[in-house]
Amino acid sequence: MTAPPVPGRHRAGPATAKVSTARPGDNQVPHRRPYRGKRLLDLVVLGLIIVPAALLCAVAALTHLLAHGRPVLFRQQRVGRGGRPFVLLKLRTMRNVPDGPDTPDDADVTRVTAVGRVLRRTSLDELPQLVNVLRGQMSLVGPRPTLPYQVRRYTDRQQLRLLATPGLTGLAQVHGRQRLSWPERIEWDLRYVLRQSFRLDLAILFLTVWTVLAGRGATASHDNDPIARRSERMLSGA
Repeated sequence: MTAPPVPGRHRAGPATAKVSTARPGDNQVPHRRPYRGKRLLDLVVLGLIIVPAALLCAVAALTHLLAHGRPVLFRQQRVGRGGRPFVLLKLRTMRNVPDGPDTPDDADVTRVTAVGRVLRRTSLDELPQLVNVLRGQMSLVGPRPTLPYQVRRYTDRQQLRLLATPGLTGLAQVHGRQRLSWPERIEWDLRYVLRQSFRLDLAILFLTVWTVLAGRGATASHDNDPIARRSERMLSGA
């Protein structure tokens, strides 16, 4: 069984986050401004899911607390729309970063707790980001917010993903999640910046549920990723 298609689907072959502006003749991606009603859609959906989401989050947090202790929440600075930083919230899924220069390359994998693996596979660790959505720092749908060091590696064209409000889910998440390299994810994000609409957001929300239930693309290796190399990702706590 295959997932329903996304409207407009076509396959595409920091601490300073400066958003480039397109000029005629540049190899840039034209973008749409957020459609009218995008914030209203966020608030309506939040109103419908906030109670069950809060209960699920409380159960997941309590399970991790009993199994692995404190802290329960993980806070990390991410880059939002227009390069503005904000603090992203997640349920903790890792142990503390090991000390010393001999930290193995796969430490970010071995640090994931037993409960954390389940939370990641089901995306329950992302539920606290509904608070970020409520605050207006994120939207339900948009490019995933990334770390400052990753943004510093963006090309001028890739910087254009910062023109959209970061989201809880997006086109990249329904086309492979972490199985995609960062350049591939950014291409899907740029496609979203170009095509964002009410209809596309509804389709992405629907397909996100499908993708999470199927457990597709929850983990991946980024050893050779030019944007998210492993050592710096470990140091950032991502």
